[in-house]
Amino acid sequence: MSETRPYTQVKRAQAAERTRTALLDAAEHVFLAGDWEEASLEAIAARAGTTKQTLLRHFGSKAGLLEAGAQRGLEQVGAQRLGAPRDDIDGAIGNLLDHYEDRGDEGLKLAAIGGDGALAEIADRARRLHYDWVDHAFGAWIGRAQQPARTRAAVIAICDVHTWHLLKRDLGLGRAEVHHTLTLMIRRLLEEDA
Repeated sequence: MSETRPYTQVKRAQAAERTRTALLDAAEHVFLAGDWEEASLEAIAARAGTTKQTLLRHFGSKAGLLEAGAQRGLEQVGAQRLGAPRDDIDGAIGNLLDHYEDRGDEGLKLAAIGGDGALAEIADRARRLHYDWVDHAFGAWIGRAQQPARTRAAVIAICDVHTWHLLKRDLGLGRAEVHHTLTLMIRRLLEEDA
């Protein structure tokens, strides 16, 4: 009988991890749909195929679920974005566009969150991650600029999700043209302020 016990423990751990992932996925869906404040724990748990009690066992509260979901999302985005090459404008913009094509709509929703509270704090953490990406990808050029603070602010704005949305969605540019346009703006900015 002791031979089956480790197998049972492994299976239980795997099932618990699947449940946790399903709950985080459900929370992400509700959050991105803009229904977080109104959503009940029962509804989130049902979407994940489980119960409110299971949700509470994993996360303790709705706030705990929100924090765990935000942390997971920021870690995923950070791993992708901070994998951008340094001192390579084309490579950095390629990395940025990969991210926006995959998660740009999420970024737009986060950018629209204002006010105070947990949701606003998550949006602020996402903004800081974008600023960290700018420092990671363009820090050497920014450090050599005549006015580094102004140059950094301009690169942050050029690479913002709203700029991507304007070029891609409003103006209907294809990926290659968006890439070229962002690269051109950054190159000219960095050359002018060198």
